[in-house]
Amino acid sequence: MMNASVGETLDSILGGSLKVIQPRHGYRFSADAVLLADFARPKPGARVLELGAGCGVVAMILARLRKPREVVALELQPAMARRAERNRLLNGIDAMSVVCADLREKVIPGLAPQSFDWVVANPPYRAAARGHESPSLSRRLGRSEHAATAADFIHAAARYVRYGGRMAVVFAASRSAELIAQLHAHRLEPKRIRMVHPRAETRASTILVEARKGGGAEVVVEPPLILYREKSAYTEEARTILEPIS
Repeated sequence: MMNASVGETLDSILGGSLKVIQPRHGYRFSADAVLLADFARPKPGARVLELGAGCGVVAMILARLRKPREVVALELQPAMARRAERNRLLNGIDAMSVVCADLREKVIPGLAPQSFDWVVANPPYRAAARGHESPSLSRRLGRSEHAATAADFIHAAARYVRYGGRMAVVFAASRSAELIAQLHAHRLEPKRIRMVHPRAETRASTILVEARKGGGAEVVVEPPLILYREKSAYTEEARTILEPIS
């Protein structure tokens, strides 16, 4: 089915240039997915893998904006993978393909180790059994580590990205030390870091990291991204990135 059905919504992003079918209830993509797609910078012609693709939002944005040769969206949940494929067809994105598999598997048909120029990922932010747990299985899998952990995501990225290739990841700022330690342990050296703050006076909520496989120790810490100014209005930069979502 090409259009949204009962229990689904049809939403627009990128100023209406992309349509996204997603569940009305359950796991829905967040602004963090769009921030990740904006932060990642694969060159035209690159081969890109998204881990934990959900309904395919990040893969579709990258395919539309960055012009890669191929984007593979890897998703664990069959229902979400089917929805990602419907979104691919709905938007006519020939460079994108969807694979339904567990990123923790040592062998996934069609995914050769060290064959991707870029890997992007939005791992679950919460450790399992911490905080309020949603009754929705898809939300639990998407937001907390009931299946793959952040370490599993990093391990998979290191497996599939080529030497000299790059990974972009968005994660909870409160777990930054854990994330960077995992990246370093898998020879994915951070090269670019940006913290995301809800407001200028608040602590960072999110961290964006670009890491290079086999890279050196130098890292660029970019100016923070502030999402909101007074009265919950986006800052100019955040508006440029996020306001095309409707």
